[in-house]
Amino acid sequence: MTLSGQCVIAGIGATAFGKLPGRSSVSLNVEAIRAALADANVEKGQVDALFVKPPTSDFQMLYAVKIASALGIQSKMGGAWDQGGAANATLISIACMAIAAGQIDVAVVSFADTPRSGSRDVYARPRGDDTLYGWFGTLPGYAMIMQRHIGQHHTPPEAFGEIAIAARGHGATNPDAQVRNPLTMDDYLAADPIVAPLKRDDCTLISDGGGAVVIMSARRAAELGVAAPVPILGWGYGQTFWEVAYREDLTTTMAATSGATAMKMAGLTPDKVDCVQLYDCFTIAALMTLEDYGFCKKGQAADFVRDGALQVGGALPFNTSGGLLSETGMPGMQLIHEGVRQMRGTSVNPVRGARNVVISNQGGVMQTHSTLVLGQ
Repeated sequence: MTLSGQCVIAGIGATAFGKLPGRSSVSLNVEAIRAALADANVEKGQVDALFVKPPTSDFQMLYAVKIASALGIQSKMGGAWDQGGAANATLISIACMAIAAGQIDVAVVSFADTPRSGSRDVYARPRGDDTLYGWFGTLPGYAMIMQRHIGQHHTPPEAFGEIAIAARGHGATNPDAQVRNPLTMDDYLAADPIVAPLKRDDCTLISDGGGAVVIMSARRAAELGVAAPVPILGWGYGQTFWEVAYREDLTTTMAATSGATAMKMAGLTPDKVDCVQLYDCFTIAALMTLEDYGFCKKGQAADFVRDGALQVGGALPFNTSGGLLSETGMPGMQLIHEGVRQMRGTSVNPVRGARNVVISNQGGVMQTHSTLVLGQ
């Protein structure tokens, strides 16, 4: 039995992105969910499942219960799922499986956080035993992986620049993006490292904001007259539990398993993918995902991304609303929203003729990975 295409994303909603002082993550979740329900033309009383990604900067117990209470939703299924930035895509697939099993009818998946106006301490936390040697925060792990990729595959800085330039260029035309100034290769190369070899423009934004989606069966969407349902064609997962220092191979991740599983379910091969929304918390993450998903061979991403291949009009349009490098650092949900907009034809940077989109979500330091494939 295949679940491909049985469920749809019926609605999407988001708050503003950036610095939102005075807002709680609960209030941002509520705002985003209300917007998603309005987009789907669904009343809150029809929602019988609420799944949330807990806020990274302020983890709370029974967080989904707080969101449901604030909304006035009496759901029969729900909870919070901590998988870092991979959680939103995973929760959507869990909702699909629960709908297919007849357990629920209409589900909401949401996420919100306030690390920009609130606390960013979680991003600076100690990293295991290596704290003794000065390893604090998120950047060193990605910097080590990036340095290994450069050393192992002779990856030039311009390859990472192409990723940053594409994301920033698409964000520049997105009126809702947090950062809207485009980037040139000269500017990228001239920037000083923050944690070598990571430069400023290799790194995600820190953002307040929230986002939500409404999921239901395709049959239910037709019954309710949902205006623009987007079929969910496939999903997949992959995880490694090793910290960076203990991994035998730093330049391959479980994104390879996640991507292959999702595309097989959707009946797609990499050469048939029309556009991608890839988790770009750091440029090295997006570059390695391109390789692990099979768009190019390992170590050949530098050739693949050359000459604007990732920009709209290029061979594989990437992060067409700006991604984590330009639209918002809100982990993962913005990529799903843009995938929906591409399939609806409402993106500010539409990919002409696109009939499918592959979306990646990633958590930790390339430890958790989830993939979604959407279609029309």
